[in-house]
Amino acid sequence: MGKRVTSDAAPSNLIRILAVVTLVSSFSLIVLGSAVRVTDSGMGCRGWPLCSGQVGPISQFHPLMEQSHRFLASLVSVVIIALALAVWRSGEPARHVRVPALACVVVLLVQIILGAVTVFTNNAPVTVALHLLIATLFLGVVSVTAVAAFIPAGRSWSLGRGSGRLAWITVTALYLVVISGSVVVNAGAQAACTSWPVCLSSPATTSLLVVQTLHRILVLMGSTLVVRYLVVVGRSNRSEHLERVVAASGLGLLAIQIVVGALSAILTTHTEFADVHLALAAALWGVVVAEVALCSRDRGYAFQS
Repeated sequence: MGKRVTSDAAPSNLIRILAVVTLVSSFSLIVLGSAVRVTDSGMGCRGWPLCSGQVGPISQFHPLMEQSHRFLASLVSVVIIALALAVWRSGEPARHVRVPALACVVVLLVQIILGAVTVFTNNAPVTVALHLLIATLFLGVVSVTAVAAFIPAGRSWSLGRGSGRLAWITVTALYLVVISGSVVVNAGAQAACTSWPVCLSSPATTSLLVVQTLHRILVLMGSTLVVRYLVVVGRSNRSEHLERVVAASGLGLLAIQIVVGALSAILTTHTEFADVHLALAAALWGVVVAEVALCSRDRGYAFQS
């Protein structure tokens, strides 16, 4: 994703600040979006881009949730455009940030269009699924951009060359876990299994039980891969301090995520656990993608399975 250059210059502080703000606001947007889904506020505003012709504030809960999500999406859009312009104007020191920054703009445009289509189709399952797929991808691209903003121009990097097979399998599996968790929420299958970790009792229909069971299988597979990848990175004598810190953070997030997932399954009446569960999943996804980007810096090695 980047080319080797001779300069040791680094991207400007403005680019780094904008990259961090973009990452934080994008993660917040994902969290708020999951809250909208968990609280069934997706159709709180039936118009687009305004909520029934109103700018706000909105007095009812569901319209307030949906419109707040749109306001935050507007803020994210402004910050990403500002980041892309700053990167473009910075020249050689930020050359390696151009591709991920441009990718952010492209994915954002696709996501905005899908958001509008989702509203106009009254949350049709296909459009909701695509919206979730792109939202998760968007957070991953933003995470890569944030990492790139802190890499000096003289230290070339490439996600294709620098990451081994284990890294890409882990990223793919975790992506499927996040998406399957969103499918569980959208299908109303959070309470399909009232026991954990295996499903011993279920008050739900067979279809919802299948959705919940498949999600748990993916979680088991994804968690195993995440642990293996992060442990490999953390124990490697070629890893740098930051990579070890990120690996430890990812393992900590995964442990908390498992606990919250269990509570969400057992305490089905407390929907706040489902919201926290999705937020932690998004955080873990961002951390793992950032770790892969960090390990892709030019050092002449890759982490292989």
